[in-house]
Amino acid sequence: MSYVDEVIEQVIAKNPAEPEFHQAVKEVLESLRPVVDANEEKYRKEAILERIVNPERQFKFRVPWVDDKGQVRVNTGYRVQFNSAIGPYKGGLRLHPSVNLGIIKFLGFEQIFKNSLTGLPIGGGKGGSDFDPKGKSDREIMAFCQSFMTELCKYIGADTDVPAGDIGTGAREIGYMFGQYKRIRGVYEGVLTGKGLSYGGSLARTEATGYGLLYITKEMLKSNGVDIAGKTIAVSGAGNVAIYAIQKAQEMGAKVVTCSDSTGWIYDPDGIDVATLKDVKEVKRARLTEYKAARPNAEYHEGKGVWTVKCDIALPCATQNELDVEDAKTLVANGCIAVCEGANMPTTLEATQYLQDNKVYFVPGKAANAGGVATSALEMSQNSERLSWTFEEVDSKLQGIMVNIFHNLDEAAKKYGFEGNYVVGANIAGFEKVVDAMLAQGVC
Repeated sequence: MSYVDEVIEQVIAKNPAEPEFHQAVKEVLESLRPVVDANEEKYRKEAILERIVNPERQFKFRVPWVDDKGQVRVNTGYRVQFNSAIGPYKGGLRLHPSVNLGIIKFLGFEQIFKNSLTGLPIGGGKGGSDFDPKGKSDREIMAFCQSFMTELCKYIGADTDVPAGDIGTGAREIGYMFGQYKRIRGVYEGVLTGKGLSYGGSLARTEATGYGLLYITKEMLKSNGVDIAGKTIAVSGAGNVAIYAIQKAQEMGAKVVTCSDSTGWIYDPDGIDVATLKDVKEVKRARLTEYKAARPNAEYHEGKGVWTVKCDIALPCATQNELDVEDAKTLVANGCIAVCEGANMPTTLEATQYLQDNKVYFVPGKAANAGGVATSALEMSQNSERLSWTFEEVDSKLQGIMVNIFHNLDEAAKKYGFEGNYVVGANIAGFEKVVDAMLAQGVC
């Protein structure tokens, strides 16, 4: 049995009931076969794969808090510090009822390679809780965030582990967590990213993941002789990533006709109106039915269906495994030429394979959505220097990083005989840097 297959079997056996983590490990290790096979004796002796699929440490803790009725509630908190070979752990905090250890491990594992691809000195980590911020008052959110940080603060620091936002964790939540960290630890440091501009946040951080997605999408299309201007784009999601992906796509001359949330989706033949979408989601924190009310020409549909709309480019920006093989078949049948992932692993393995088999350009999330963590690292740099860069400075650095990521993964794919396979290219490019650092630092 090959080294790759042995380690995949070990991961499944040692981490039962964690399908998302199994999926992430399989996707990465399968695409690393040419590198691993070429270095099998060395990697086996150094147990490189075993070390890279096992977190350096992981924490699970209870989070008690009091709701507005005086009832004590208890949630579970997690932080997985996966790999620090190239820098302090870096990765978001997800607040969503679906959160469990397996999901946090899948996200943290992906983060290792995503962070490596940015070219910046940040390792891989992830955290969160099964707390649901939807429907909670600001006071309840604060009560949860303060309790969560009371435990988490023991394990993080500006040069140790720097969490950020993720699904359910926006500027409000980051603010409450930062305040509690400062209160307990008595230090003012860049321990979190995604902070408000008045207390160490970075301009362009809010827009970064969505903008970065479009920068790499445009570069990938350009390298294949395709202009993004004039193309029709389907986007899923209606959160931070989706909103700013839609905004940047339309600035580039494309037309975005869909968005979605957890209950339904919008088709707007005139193109999604970003101002209306921001008002519904960022101001009112309402459902997309409010978008329909403001835009009579738009259609609102319950449930799932974004990928049934005819488009040239699909940008899944919602959550893991939202685009399955049936969706992939529909996209191909409708003439879709490119899928670039704005969310973390939003495309199933079967769907990814189908898209690649049918010559659809496919850029995985660890490359395509790396703009958020890249700009978080830029925020860390500004905090360390006690400086604040302009929006244009940060945006320019972000664009350069995303263009470099594409060319690095493109070159890695070509080097190993997989030209055009951007999944293989991204995994290899991210892996090689981490392994070099691990080997240089000895067994640790």
